[in-house]
Amino acid sequence: MNVLMLLATTRRVLDQLRHDHRSIALILVVPALLLTAVYFLYENETLAPGAPRTFDRVGLMMLAIFPFVVMFLVTSITMLRERTSGTLERLLTTPIHKADLLFGYGLAFSIMAALQSLAATAVAYWIFGLDIQGSPGLVVMIAVINAVLGVALGLLCSAFARTEFQAVQFMPVVVVPQILLCGLFVARERMNEALEAVSNVLPLTFSVDALQEIATNTEATDQLWMDAGIMVAIVLAVLVLASLTLRRRT
Repeated sequence: MNVLMLLATTRRVLDQLRHDHRSIALILVVPALLLTAVYFLYENETLAPGAPRTFDRVGLMMLAIFPFVVMFLVTSITMLRERTSGTLERLLTTPIHKADLLFGYGLAFSIMAALQSLAATAVAYWIFGLDIQGSPGLVVMIAVINAVLGVALGLLCSAFARTEFQAVQFMPVVVVPQILLCGLFVARERMNEALEAVSNVLPLTFSVDALQEIATNTEATDQLWMDAGIMVAIVLAVLVLASLTLRRRT
């Protein structure tokens, strides 16, 4: 790997995004708008005295899920355009290493993911009064890791699509099952054995577990760091797999 080439790739991708106003809006604005919809969904709920709001639980999980979904879509479609337009193949004829290219893309989208997570978390805390035990900084950390996970999976899945429509079709295969089985709707221990076994190895499950640790503890726990470490390891493994899909010639 060459740090200068990696940074050059990152700068090129960020420059492309800077001129793509729709993608910037999708990345920075849409998660906050979706979180707003979740808040008003539970606005009129009736609570017993001292009972926590449903939004404090669901909204917290959405801070990780929305960035994951949005970054998966943006990354998979952007990378597919690079492949189909021939840009990727032309880059690979240069001395640039595959790792420089993939990690450059990953770093560029990770910067956007961090901005996205900061914006959504700010809306959750300062506008809607999200009330949990843990630190907002830890929430942002997990949200960023989750968004980067979406980036890594998007880079990988783009290799198996030929059109943007096909890229979007990976949503029901890669993203939706993780949302259904991560423990957001039904506690994992209440699922049947087969679904629980699948849930235990899905990346989004570790994210939800980490957020639950933040919600119920004022300080970072060992379980939180373990879940975060597993997520980072999965991101790196997916990026390595994605690099294997890059060919220097067709």
